[in-house]
Amino acid sequence: MLRRVREPKALAALFAFLFAGLSAVAATTSSALALDSRSPIGLLFVHDPELAPRVAEGEARSDFLAGGTLLFTKAADQPFAPGSIAKIMTAMVVLDGLSKGEIRDSQICPVSEHAWRTGGAPSRRTTMFAAVNSQIALSDLMTGLLVHNANDAAIALAECLSGSEAEFAIRMNHLARKLGLTDSHFVNPTGYGPEDSAADRASDSAGDDPAAGPAVWSHTTARDLTRLAIAFYTLHPREYALLSAESFTWNGIFQRNKNPLVGDVRGLDGLAAGQSAADGFAALASVQREGLRYFIVTAGSPNADQRSLALKGLLDDAAAVFASERLFDVGEPIADARVHGGTRSTVPLVAARPVEVLLPREGKLDYRIRVVYSGPLRAPVAEGAPVGEVLVMNDQGVVHRQPLKTAQAVGRGSMTDRALSTLREVLFGWY
Repeated sequence: MLRRVREPKALAALFAFLFAGLSAVAATTSSALALDSRSPIGLLFVHDPELAPRVAEGEARSDFLAGGTLLFTKAADQPFAPGSIAKIMTAMVVLDGLSKGEIRDSQICPVSEHAWRTGGAPSRRTTMFAAVNSQIALSDLMTGLLVHNANDAAIALAECLSGSEAEFAIRMNHLARKLGLTDSHFVNPTGYGPEDSAADRASDSAGDDPAAGPAVWSHTTARDLTRLAIAFYTLHPREYALLSAESFTWNGIFQRNKNPLVGDVRGLDGLAAGQSAADGFAALASVQREGLRYFIVTAGSPNADQRSLALKGLLDDAAAVFASERLFDVGEPIADARVHGGTRSTVPLVAARPVEVLLPREGKLDYRIRVVYSGPLRAPVAEGAPVGEVLVMNDQGVVHRQPLKTAQAVGRGSMTDRALSTLREVLFGWY
């Protein structure tokens, strides 16, 4: 049985009901220890598109982690250098410009000497071998960026859209905030920092000594990268498909997919791998397995093999440790919301779809269910009105959330009903 405990009245008339003693399976100590990123930083999230608010292409929102279940976090808010993973944000900025009509797929972009020397053949980095002063269609540069991880493509796209890497970085950070990436900062479209190559120390940066580079270099967190990955997957499905393409041929040059995780991790169909001299090897991945869409971040691995093992270990352990648990059926009352001035003093709250959560299979841990809504509701109240959320929580915070609606209508009460509601609020408060 679920035992409901009322909490004290919250600020701004925000009500929350805490359910303790949740009879759901949870991990034993040994099972909990088995779910480990095998790297200093890790995050594992299961995406549920039916719970995510609908977003049109070109739009953005800040709650991409709302639609699904957070299975695991380890130092998820600790900053690290993303390396080439920053190119996912580079692609997002270009796609944002396309959606706004600022640029076109067919637009021709010049390859400057800076793009050629810093990201092309002379740099001895991953490149699509664009010739200096050549003219390339934006769509080809995007393919080179997403399939081959080409640095010359990233810089040419940045210069084509914004004129310079520094100006493009301003757009990267603006879009990052719009997407809810609160702990990330980008300084160039490639993600390289001063410790990765001497060429980066001489890259352009507004307000900084060109010989030293920017005062603050690119950094991000596992939580922010997960938001970025879900945004890319949700808003740009056509371009997302390029991330798993085996190869492409441009200008007579055959080039394979440069993401070492594609084909190495079962079910992985995007996004990127990165490394930096300062923070080691990192991965941002999306994996489809047994009908579930996982988004995974690992960072801080000492080499590429350990990065791959960390990613595979998280996925394999999740399948062994977690199972889907139905907590409430459709239409099953989850809580009662207070109603002011109505023919009834409360109204049941229900979910539009079953409340199903991935929970540990064995033992018992402190999983809690909380219902939050802004109240009291003012009569009249319509049936099916969205009024709050049901939250599933553990010691790491909220791991799952679903919207709630009213199960029935409540009409406006008589003058006596409204007077009694007001008196009850004055004498006892709404809790």
